[in-house]
Amino acid sequence: MSFQTFTFYAFATILVFAALRVITTRNPVHAALWLVLSFFTAAGIWLLLQAEFLAIALVLVYVGAVMVLFLFVVMMLDVNFGSMRQHFRSYLPAAAAVGILVFFEMALVILGSAVGPVAGAPAAPAGSNTQALGVLLYVDYVYPFEIAAVVLLVAIVAAIALTHRKRREMKHQDASAQIRARASERVRLVRMPSEKPPV
Repeated sequence: MSFQTFTFYAFATILVFAALRVITTRNPVHAALWLVLSFFTAAGIWLLLQAEFLAIALVLVYVGAVMVLFLFVVMMLDVNFGSMRQHFRSYLPAAAAVGILVFFEMALVILGSAVGPVAGAPAAPAGSNTQALGVLLYVDYVYPFEIAAVVLLVAIVAAIALTHRKRREMKHQDASAQIRARASERVRLVRMPSEKPPV
């Protein structure tokens, strides 16, 4: 068994285990940590396939942005943070396991790049991975890419339309009415007699 094959099977095992822990754990913080590990492991598999752009995009977009949103959702839930702080040490084993596995994966990827490409593997195409991905998306599969973009846009508009509700107590401004407003319509001068102070 070559080093690259061992690395792939190690990453695949860690990815399956982390994905199972995401759906089997009861603690949402632990589930978020295992989900970070699964995303990072999937990025490692992309690196083994010499798709560096997709691996970096996976880490930056999902680990850096989506996981932050997940943690915000976890923080917005009705969670008793006092009890969570009391059991803060219970998070250390899961966090340590995720950190050790991430370090192990990074070491395997670095060693794999030092060993060299797999024997008999096809040669890398001319140009960068980003250029090859751009040619596939915007030249070969431009119509499916455009259709997917339109479907996502319709889904976003539908989600906004379904969640937007008009409330009776909600106040809003009418810009056209404000532009048509005149001082004579807004201000009324009333002439009142002055009152004499009592003697």
